Amino acid sequence: MIKREPISAIMTKDVITLSKSDSLELAEHLFKSHHIRHIPVVKGEKIIGMLSYTDLLRISFADAVDEEEETVDAVVYNMFSIGQVMARNLTSVSSTTTIKEVAEILSKKEFHAIPVVDNKKLVGIVTTTDLINYLLKQF
Repeated sequence: MIKREPISAIMTKDVITLSKSDSLELAEHLFKSHHIRHIPVVKGEKIIGMLSYTDLLRISFADAVDEEEETVDAVVYNMFSIGQVMARNLTSVSSTTTIKEVAEILSKKEFHAIPVVDNKKLVGIVTTTDLINYLLKQF
């Protein structure tokens, strides 16, 4: 195991993002079609929030709908905006932060994804799954 390996070695670089003006229906589609659980919300290249699949589940029945079905409780989604549902006070790290430092942050916090930001620009995202996969490769 490399002691000072940067998070850039394991982060997702091609990040799927949303804007505040996007719909929650689009968010649900992205979560399900890409098999992801966290989507950064951006304004230009700057991250302004994070939407998790759990956030969506809190306001909807998204997990109860068949993936084959196109109909979701659109009434519920139309009652809220991404800006209302997303987390705003984010912890972020730079791409040079070590994997160990990111693991320490995630072990102490109640979230499971951290945006990677360099010069106020979103450059990646790292999740607890990324860290677990990294550890598994060490064995």
